Amino acid sequence: MDAKKRSSIEAEGSKERGLVHVWQAGSCSVTPERLPGWGGKTVLQAALGVKHGVLLTEDGEVYSFGTLPWRSEPAEVCPSSPILENALVGQFVVTVATGSFHNGAVTESGVVYMWGENSAGQCAIANQQYVPEPNPVSISDSETSPLLAVRILQLACGEEHTLALSISREIWAWGTGCQLGLITTIFPVTKPQKVEHLAGRVVLQVACGAFHSLALVQCLPSQDLKPVPERCNQCSQLLITMTDKEDHVIISDSHCCPLGVTLSESQAENQANTAISPSTETVDSRGDVFENTLVENDLPIATELNVGNVQTTSGDAISSQQDVMGTSEISSARNIPSYPDTQAVDEYVQKVSDRSIRENSENSEKPMASQPLVKEAIPNLHSPPTTSTSALNSLVVSCASAVGVRVAATYEAGALSLKKVMNFYSTAPCEPGAQAGSSSIGPEGLKDSREEQVKQESMQGKKSSSLVDIREEESEGGSRRLSLPGLLSQVSPRLLRKAARVKTRTVVLTPTYSGEADALLPSLRTEVWTWGKGKEGQLGHGDVLPRLQPLCVKCLDGKEVIHLEAGGYHSLALTAKSQVYSWGSNTFGQLGHSDFPTTVPRLAKVNGKNGVWSVAAGQDYSLFLVDTEDFQPGLYYSGRQDPTEGDNLPENHSGTKTPVLLSCSKVNRNWILGYISRVTAGKDSYLALVDKNIMGYIASLHELATTERRFYSKLSDIKSQILRPLLSLENLGTASTVQLLQEVASRFSKLCYLIGQHGASLSSFLQGIKEARSLVILKHASLFLDSYTEYCTSITNFLVMGGFQLLAKPAIDFLNKNQELLQDLSEVNDENTQLMEILNTLFFLPIRQLHNYAKVLLKLATCFEVTSPEYQKLQDSSSCYESLAVHLGRKRKEAEYTLGFWKTFPGKMTDSLRKPERRLLCESSNRALSLQHAGRFSVNWFILFNDALVHAQFSTHHVFPLATLWAEPLSEEAGGVNGLKITTPEEQFTLISSTPQEKTKWLRAVSQAVDQALRGTSDLPPYSSGSSIQRQEPPISRSAKYTFYKDARLKDATYDGRWLSGKPHGRGVLKWPDGKMYSGMFRNGLEDGYGEYRIPNKALNKEDHYVGHWKEGKMCGQGVFSYASGEVFEGCFQDNMRHGHGLLRSGKLTSSSPSMFIGQWVMDKKAGYGVFDDITRGEKYMGMWQDDVCQGNGVVVTQFGLYYEGNFHLNKMMGNGVLLSEDDTIYEGEFSDDWTLNGKGTLTMPNGDYIEGYFSGEWGSGIKITGTYFKPSLYESDKDRPKVFRKLGNLAVPADEKWKAVFDECWRQLGCENPGQGDVWKAWDNIAVALTTSRRQHRDSPEILSRSQTQTLESLEFIPQHVGAFSVEKYDDIKKYLIKACDTPLHPLGRLVETLVAVYRMTYVGVGANRRLLQEAVKEIKSYLKRLFQLVRFLFPELPEEGSTIPLSAPLPTERKSFCTGRSDSRSESPEPGYVVTSSGLLLPVLLPRLYPPLFMLYALDNDREEDIYWECVLRLNKQPDVALLGFLGVQRKFWPVSLSILGESKKILPTTKDACFASAIECLQQISTTFTPSDKLKVIQQTFEEISQSVLASLQEDFLWSMDDLFPVFLYVVLRARIRNLGSEVHLIEDLMDPYLQHGEQGIMFTTLKACYYQIQREKLN
Repeated sequence: MDAKKRSSIEAEGSKERGLVHVWQAGSCSVTPERLPGWGGKTVLQAALGVKHGVLLTEDGEVYSFGTLPWRSEPAEVCPSSPILENALVGQFVVTVATGSFHNGAVTESGVVYMWGENSAGQCAIANQQYVPEPNPVSISDSETSPLLAVRILQLACGEEHTLALSISREIWAWGTGCQLGLITTIFPVTKPQKVEHLAGRVVLQVACGAFHSLALVQCLPSQDLKPVPERCNQCSQLLITMTDKEDHVIISDSHCCPLGVTLSESQAENQANTAISPSTETVDSRGDVFENTLVENDLPIATELNVGNVQTTSGDAISSQQDVMGTSEISSARNIPSYPDTQAVDEYVQKVSDRSIRENSENSEKPMASQPLVKEAIPNLHSPPTTSTSALNSLVVSCASAVGVRVAATYEAGALSLKKVMNFYSTAPCEPGAQAGSSSIGPEGLKDSREEQVKQESMQGKKSSSLVDIREEESEGGSRRLSLPGLLSQVSPRLLRKAARVKTRTVVLTPTYSGEADALLPSLRTEVWTWGKGKEGQLGHGDVLPRLQPLCVKCLDGKEVIHLEAGGYHSLALTAKSQVYSWGSNTFGQLGHSDFPTTVPRLAKVNGKNGVWSVAAGQDYSLFLVDTEDFQPGLYYSGRQDPTEGDNLPENHSGTKTPVLLSCSKVNRNWILGYISRVTAGKDSYLALVDKNIMGYIASLHELATTERRFYSKLSDIKSQILRPLLSLENLGTASTVQLLQEVASRFSKLCYLIGQHGASLSSFLQGIKEARSLVILKHASLFLDSYTEYCTSITNFLVMGGFQLLAKPAIDFLNKNQELLQDLSEVNDENTQLMEILNTLFFLPIRQLHNYAKVLLKLATCFEVTSPEYQKLQDSSSCYESLAVHLGRKRKEAEYTLGFWKTFPGKMTDSLRKPERRLLCESSNRALSLQHAGRFSVNWFILFNDALVHAQFSTHHVFPLATLWAEPLSEEAGGVNGLKITTPEEQFTLISSTPQEKTKWLRAVSQAVDQALRGTSDLPPYSSGSSIQRQEPPISRSAKYTFYKDARLKDATYDGRWLSGKPHGRGVLKWPDGKMYSGMFRNGLEDGYGEYRIPNKALNKEDHYVGHWKEGKMCGQGVFSYASGEVFEGCFQDNMRHGHGLLRSGKLTSSSPSMFIGQWVMDKKAGYGVFDDITRGEKYMGMWQDDVCQGNGVVVTQFGLYYEGNFHLNKMMGNGVLLSEDDTIYEGEFSDDWTLNGKGTLTMPNGDYIEGYFSGEWGSGIKITGTYFKPSLYESDKDRPKVFRKLGNLAVPADEKWKAVFDECWRQLGCENPGQGDVWKAWDNIAVALTTSRRQHRDSPEILSRSQTQTLESLEFIPQHVGAFSVEKYDDIKKYLIKACDTPLHPLGRLVETLVAVYRMTYVGVGANRRLLQEAVKEIKSYLKRLFQLVRFLFPELPEEGSTIPLSAPLPTERKSFCTGRSDSRSESPEPGYVVTSSGLLLPVLLPRLYPPLFMLYALDNDREEDIYWECVLRLNKQPDVALLGFLGVQRKFWPVSLSILGESKKILPTTKDACFASAIECLQQISTTFTPSDKLKVIQQTFEEISQSVLASLQEDFLWSMDDLFPVFLYVVLRARIRNLGSEVHLIEDLMDPYLQHGEQGIMFTTLKACYYQIQREKLN
């Protein structure tokens, strides 16, 4: 950050930041020196090598000082003052690193620059001794294509190697030696390569010692663990081992592989070839050996025979601590079922044992027991292994006593398994005090046998790799154990008890890591991986072997390491608990713990109580920055000291035994006014960066960090020493209590983990730029606020449920024993305080930290200008934390008040009412409140909780949830009582208070409680100022969930949705226990509006399902009801019954439903006109119904062409009727049953013969006839044809009687009781309402309406206004409006048209497509037009009546010559020029296109025969060429076209030319089939005539008048050539539906001409 960007105060202070102080290592001088020649630039980071150093300033520049042999200028080899690295100027460097003699820098953009010594390729350049200037290193990932440059975050340099950590958290290495971790034998490596072994893992940090490397790696999330292999790949032992105990088996997976990797050429290559083998391939034949030897021989499972060393393990186990007693031999004997060389094993064991005996003289059973075990286990496989078991037990006991209680205690805390306690030479890493032995085994002792085995393995092509990490995520780390009932034997009961308890413990205290916190803060779930040379034990694997590849240091699992440092030959790991683990060379005491070197990490003893927060490792010393009481960091030194000052040191060592304080002696405070933020160590000198404390800013930051780290240590102690033991106690009470305690524990763990992460992040914050605004508690305050709130909620819930009282009994022993510990942790000094009180205080301890945050943030704020944004932000956050602290304090008081109440409340009710989250607000025993009209002796006690109002009586109580409770004060006039009216969904009662003040208090309490309950945020304080404003009273309308208990109809039903004053109102869902469910709108507690209803049908195992409109709790209006039986009804309902127009489909599948009814319903029954399609019988009935049966006039058609019209009675043909068969046989007379003739009648044959008389019998199966047969003479004229054809339709339902219900429904929607009666404006309002509500309904599912439909709806919402005289324009407006209205079913007219189309199709499609029905179909359309026109005239009263003329506003165009001779324009014949208003002209364009298919089908069927004749002639005549046809038709020669223009060129007409003459007219006429309405068809005909005229005019070149005689043949030619298949149908359709006023006009004459042509063609005969 540039200094400019900072606020003024910070900028001023920044001059006093990053000051450099240098000490000489080993001098023990307390006073530092200044760096010679260094000016005052703020240094952010420094790095030291053996004889030189590098400084990084805050503006991204790099300076070098010391001895720089690689510089080209002699003057610069030993400069007097730090010199700027010019090659890096302009590159903003963010971090630097130095090795012994080389340097590296990383720029802002992630590029690495290296310079200095390069003899081992450590600067990534080939064949160059020195690199004088910083030189960019290209690092690119070969796995990506195209090659991408890898961006780097951090560098670490050793003596001969460099490691870089990329932005994708992978390690890249170059240089020389096994410490690179690369799979190669060719050194130096000058092109950076990825360390494949850790690829895919998240590496957090790297560090390099002289010849070893360390990496801090994030643990795998538990679900990502790879499938655990069975055996260790290195030593072939089982990874999971089981140890018998008296009544259980301990299963442990803490296997440690003893093998290092030998560095002979062949091994290295073998390693290279096989290391990346996937873990699944590893279970090879060696697995079988073990199975044969142990499993088949039924050896009781005691694999931990010689104290955990024959743990046969497998897979890619990560070897960590040392476990060496005769392991390797089992594995190498892969094909031999017993040990190949028992002697070798003995010698091996002997070597190890001798050393152990020397170290462990008082514990002599240990080696003695373990030696014979190996021998015995093999020969006596069939005998019960008593020896081994007892040996094991004695060992366990002796080990426990020898190692001492402290280790046992550690083991109890879950950090060590039994096995580890037993066979660690150097004891448990976590308890440095209890050491059984000290030094590790000399490397020679181990080498021979191990080398032997590695060679054997490599020869057999063994795949070895240590990839898989078998870590178990227990809260504090350690190994996974679980107890199983097993073999009985005698083990120390104390150990048994501890081991048995593990199960409960591990379940609960696994911290619940929040993903969010892990992303924002440093992770504490880390592992340490090391590799390289291990001669001094600096790898921490418990041996001194080198490792070619990264290996996990197992005993640092779960230790929450946050930072690693590597010295020359030792390593340091800093943990979140401010402890340091050290391992490796300890020649000068640089490990800070004892005189001996250690090969496994051990705790360094730095300064008693205070924690370490930063470390540095030099060549042979270590530095520790320690928190002190006044927050100013103290610098401790441990390691080499120059002999002059070594008087008080042991003679044989020149080094410190324990760390020495350098800078914190009170006397010498004055030289160092600052706060050390960072230390760096080299070989002979070390350096500290110091900040001056301007305005207390730096001090406040250090105070924040120190208190947070101490707080974390305290929380960790509470967790491990109090919480975990508490959870593992027996009989903790009921399951719910245990669950609450576990909840407390897990929230506590989560909070604890967050604090740990925050402490770690503050430590690294202090080493950076220290900008206040990037503090985590500022930027991500909600993370902290939420964690504290969650924890407080769980602990107060525990308190309310009497958790502490219930704990008292089971925990009393534990608490008494640990009284001092408790008092110490909870900071309660009063001796008389009860244990439970202390525990209570302890659990509420974390909440105090919030005050601390607030205090420090406030201190920080005072360092800024009041007007600066930093000041504002810090101030706001401070008040935020403070208000949360106050809020949580209030929560605690509420919980304690509630607990006090439960103690006094009658027991029976407590059980049912006491809930963890329920808090008491007030109750009426202390506030006089009584029920109005209560009996004299009744007891009414009202208790207000935060979620319910409870009305308790003697032995009963009733709970009213607050979400559905409405409280209002009674007005003073109502008798002057101080009353509150309480409304709940099923009760209403009045509470009387003794005084007006009481009334106000209760009203306020209830209102606030209801408001809180509705907001549901009672746990969170008002963070932001806005939401803290209290509402005066809760809203009357609200969303809530409620279960009814009383209401007869709704008993036990649950309603979830909107409420208004105690009643469901608005959208909601109502569910009954028997499965019924209503989802939709409510009004005043009843279903009202649009909704969906489901009723399960148990018998059919399906459900009835209704979707549609409701009114006052009943189905009313349009809806669709799908019955469980498979029937579906779509239509109108009223009072839960089908009433009005509706369609009922019956049958399993709707597509093939056996029957369908569409028509009118009255009170759930068919009544009025309806059409019934009986698909199974192939019959269709169209007629009147009554009480669900056919009654009255009707028509039936069948699929076999029978047609009946007449009377029906009770579903049967009865009375007079007419029956027609397909071949035109007609019966007219009386019927008694379906198709059964009975009575007087006339039967007419197709040829005109008829019989009159009495008939009886079923049609089609023989009829008895008594009567007279008539053979009439040929008819004189058509008039005498059988009258019946003329009478058809007389016995059918008149067209105007059909579908009355559909039209009535539309009138009703417009607000008219009867057609035409009502107020127009009301009708328009109803239309607007219908459109708006429908639109609102569809807004939730926009996919139903297309965009154009939405626009149509919007335009329809405007009511058309008409003022002034009616004109053609207004007529056109009405027409446009109708087209739009009929386009959307949401408009009443549109809905009507849609229904009419549906019923019309239902009637005349399928069986209904019967030519006899044509006249009915036409009448029906005319009836629709008439009734629709009535509606339109009602809506547009200014529209003239049918047949009136609208005067044209513009004068007529000048008269054209008519086609026909001797006449001027035919329009002049009409009385006055104008526009005739007709229903068909207005409405047919809307209606007919929709009805056209079924109607035209009927025309085609009716004209079938004559059309066939016509078509035959057309085909025949069309074979002629044009000229011949024109001649044949008698067209005058002058009209014959001579030439025609094709594509602009003129061609002569030849005798053979075909389909060329009058082509445009023919094309025009063909369009008649593409139009729908008669008026459109007439226009086509008119256009055809005009086209003919144009053609003739073109060839004649002169004006002329047509005479009918001239015109007809030409038109006939055009009609023939047009080849219109259904011309007859077109002609009849126009004739039936054209406007009557057109018949005598021009169009009428033209139509007559077409009709004449049609009949003429049928009669044409070719000569």
